[in-house]
Amino acid sequence: MAFEVSYNLENEQQFWDELDDIVSTRCHQHQHEIIDNALRSFLNVTTNYRSEYLQTEYSVAKCVYQLSKGPLFTQHTDYVRRQIIYCLLQEDDNPTLHIVAAFLLFDGRNNQSDATFEMMHDEGVFPRLIELIQAETVQEEPQLHRMFLELLYESSRILRLKLEDFNAIGDAFILYLLGIIEGVSDDADDPYHYPVIRVLLVLNEQYLVASTHQRDGRSNVTNRVIKAISTHGTTYKTFGCNLILLLNRESETSLQLLILKALYLIFGNTQTAEYFYTNDLHVLVDVILRNLMDLPADSPAANALRHTYLRVLHPILMHSQISKPPFYKQEDISQILNMLITSGTHFAPVDETTQRLVKRCTDIPWLRPPIITRTDTNGSGSGVQSPVEPAAGDGQKELARRMLGMSVDDGGASTTSVLEVASHIVEPGVKTPSRGKDTA
Repeated sequence: MAFEVSYNLENEQQFWDELDDIVSTRCHQHQHEIIDNALRSFLNVTTNYRSEYLQTEYSVAKCVYQLSKGPLFTQHTDYVRRQIIYCLLQEDDNPTLHIVAAFLLFDGRNNQSDATFEMMHDEGVFPRLIELIQAETVQEEPQLHRMFLELLYESSRILRLKLEDFNAIGDAFILYLLGIIEGVSDDADDPYHYPVIRVLLVLNEQYLVASTHQRDGRSNVTNRVIKAISTHGTTYKTFGCNLILLLNRESETSLQLLILKALYLIFGNTQTAEYFYTNDLHVLVDVILRNLMDLPADSPAANALRHTYLRVLHPILMHSQISKPPFYKQEDISQILNMLITSGTHFAPVDETTQRLVKRCTDIPWLRPPIITRTDTNGSGSGVQSPVEPAAGDGQKELARRMLGMSVDDGGASTTSVLEVASHIVEPGVKTPSRGKDTA
């Protein structure tokens, strides 16, 4: 995009005043030349004075906020949005790309209709984002690189990828992202490389959803995330460790589901079922059981999440190294699973799906419901064996915690199973319910 106007601004106030004048440009609906000139002026000012007045994330956010609230955008929303997307597709200048990416990210996150990300999808932005994320010039600017990762994540969780989008994802791209996670983070506030992990998780979900649609041919698309773990898992272990850390601390239901879907595919694949270190696997089982006990019974959202946890737990118990002697907390796991379907666990009837999924887990050969002996109350001391019912209510929950010895802070499946797991989608921002929080 060629710039035709030059500016000589002497201080920061003049900079913001000039931007305000530009975004306040008024014109008729079809006066595209005037709109284009105003957009050129906006990009000219912001890129030329970026090093002076746009050095912080706050100042960049303030800049794109001004554009989003000005008449230039509010009166010509679709046209301006499309022109900015075209700029993303065509420009290679980092300062310009920074402003453009910041605006699209802000506009998309604040547009409840998802019109921004839908337009990006229609204009074929996905392959361009894959290209930019791998560009050396972009990697030299961590803030810009992170912004593209976030833009890729946000746009990819809205709509199903097209075949050409899948074709843009190479093995090298997935290994590149795993390599970033494997490295040492320079950001103390982001020790788990959150944006990179979220991109891998949303791509995995796209592959999972594609595998459930047989008729359009996209089921033949190779899941490159699982492929990378199966072929290079020993090199990229940190991704798995961080999945456990995130699952333990994440309260947003949509993110928990993304993590669980990745775990479901990892443990359901014979080549990746033993990807995790054994000690980390023990922590993962503890986290899953703890979260299962925390979910309330009277919430449809909690039920859907509970079912997903149980569907993920089954391949873990079946296929991972936990299924081999010495069996990890064999009796404890069985007791906790049975608590989920006993009347003392919840104050509402247990749904049939939960009962079926719990039974599926407890029917695993190495995992049998524990039988605890007690002396008959008639005083005969005969030592007759009979099942001991667990304590009810919160006592059960505390018992589960003691049995698990929690070491963390609170914080090939059938087609039917794949469909059940893939179909669970929750709007971003919805928090996972918790019995502990709800009853506090």
